[in-house]
Amino acid sequence: MILKRIKVLICLMAFSLIICTPQLMADEDYKAKECFEKFSRGTFKFNQGLDKAIFKPVAKGYRALPVPIRSGTSNFVSNLRSLLTLSNNVLQGDFKGAGNTAGRFAINSTVGILGFLDPASKMGFEKRGKEDFGQTLGVWGAESGCYFVLPILGPTTTRDALGLVGNVFVDPVYQITHNSETDMVIGNENFSEHNYYYYKGTDAVDFRSKNIESIDSIEKNSIDFYASVKSLYLQNRAQKIINSPLSEKTQNDSDWEEIDNQ
Repeated sequence: MILKRIKVLICLMAFSLIICTPQLMADEDYKAKECFEKFSRGTFKFNQGLDKAIFKPVAKGYRALPVPIRSGTSNFVSNLRSLLTLSNNVLQGDFKGAGNTAGRFAINSTVGILGFLDPASKMGFEKRGKEDFGQTLGVWGAESGCYFVLPILGPTTTRDALGLVGNVFVDPVYQITHNSETDMVIGNENFSEHNYYYYKGTDAVDFRSKNIESIDSIEKNSIDFYASVKSLYLQNRAQKIINSPLSEKTQNDSDWEEIDNQ
């Protein structure tokens, strides 16, 4: 099973080298077809209720922790998340970015005590944006397709939904925690499946705690909160695909530093 997945990854890498040309990296459109608006608005309201009942209170509790603990936890999950970024750097043909990501991971995992500290930034390895397979599909030229909202996971597009599936195959953390074939190599009993979901859950709580005020502000000042979130999501994803900061004409999302598929 491991060998088959390695072969698939190698084929994807080769494919990216062939088709990842400047023409395919043209500016993304901030629009997407609204194919299931009634369903999406209903799901959006469901997610809002779930957020107010569970996620927001948990995020507030997390924020009450001492700053060093929150900072170290954020650095730790970000360091693990960088492995998915590394895979997609390679698939996008961005070998300079891959080198920077690999360097950061190596330094922070050792000198930075398993990623709880971030000495790599002080050593010239700058912290860059996250990458995922949905962005890789965009770099390869895939259009966004329909926009819709998923329960709990939130806003997405057809391309990004397919990217969520692709992440399973190119995320080293997922592979290590879910493949029993690695037992004899690294002692997989220490990396069981539930640890992967602890990591993802912590990442989500960390993200929500950083954006309590910004999300509240957008909801308070929006005539149509659903439309505002859709606009921000599409702008953010488009800019991530071309690795460009948001243009001045878009909404200010300086507080939304980590908006992506968690």
